[in-house]
Amino acid sequence: MMMEEEKTTKALVVEDDPSATHLLQHPLESLGYGVLTATNGKDAFDIIRQQRCRLVVSEWTLPEMNGAELCRAIRSQIVDAYVYFVMVSSRGETRDIIDAFSAGIDDYVVKPFEAAEFAARLRTAERILSLETRDMAIFAMAKLAESRDPETGGHLERVREYSRVIASELSLSGPYADVVDTEFVHLMYVTSPLHDIGKVSIPDHVLLKPGRLDDREYEIMKSHAEAGAWTLALALNQYPQAQFLQMASDIALYHHERWDGNGYPMGVAEQDIPLSARVFSVADVYDALSSKRVYKEAYSHDIARSIIGKGSRSQFDPEVVRGFLAAESTVREIRARYAASGRQRDLEPPVRWFSP
Repeated sequence: MMMEEEKTTKALVVEDDPSATHLLQHPLESLGYGVLTATNGKDAFDIIRQQRCRLVVSEWTLPEMNGAELCRAIRSQIVDAYVYFVMVSSRGETRDIIDAFSAGIDDYVVKPFEAAEFAARLRTAERILSLETRDMAIFAMAKLAESRDPETGGHLERVREYSRVIASELSLSGPYADVVDTEFVHLMYVTSPLHDIGKVSIPDHVLLKPGRLDDREYEIMKSHAEAGAWTLALALNQYPQAQFLQMASDIALYHHERWDGNGYPMGVAEQDIPLSARVFSVADVYDALSSKRVYKEAYSHDIARSIIGKGSRSQFDPEVVRGFLAAESTVREIRARYAASGRQRDLEPPVRWFSP
């Protein structure tokens, strides 16, 4: 493996032929990437999990884990930043190319290739990666809304992780496997932090009340679902090409609905609740149960899991509960990781935010 520490943006070349590695490495370095190299798919995946590589250029035929398997592993486990994947191979048959794109690659280059064409494809990759600023803006907007409620520190980070693993489990088997694809899982991760953006409309005496809300205050608090959905729907109406806002709006409006129809604000039931909201509801309730709040201590994982299980077919979609239980070990790991890293607590906002 080769690494240039001074480069902040890294690319990974995965190739077991040294001459081919050099040929791929040079244009990447010319674009300013710090280039890492690996000679097999397994080592490449280990590198990607340990370091922030934005771009992977990989041969298809590799020892231990081939290029298609490497791409599938990245798509299923690397979600905190998008990794652009370019497959380079002498296999140029249509079936091969279709199989590679089905594995999740972004571009396919057939050997031998012209250096100028390869450089042009890399510039396209850079333009696509720049779209990730959208995801960062979404999360920043969600964090701004969350900052009004100091009792929910780290909530957004955890629920988007829980939502991702539950959705990933649903994509593997069951009645939603044909609906929940890689894009659905990614959008769950990206848009779920906006679920409570409507809380910016809730007055402080309700939002920050340390005790139990009375009936009138509870009705005010419940209005955050419609307020958030309305805000996101306005944005979608203004920018109809930004279809990710539809999922964000669905989650905001429906994440307090129940499978049995006794939720709010619409009182809809079962399949009338968008699937994204049904998935998020389980993630949200699990985090609420397993986190400390001003009005309660954190429940253990086992207690929270039991409550989720008992809510199947009443509060929650039973198929989503199945996905949650199937992903239980990963859910526990996420909870433990954030607790151990101290990310259960957020950074304190600047004092001047609270100055008169």
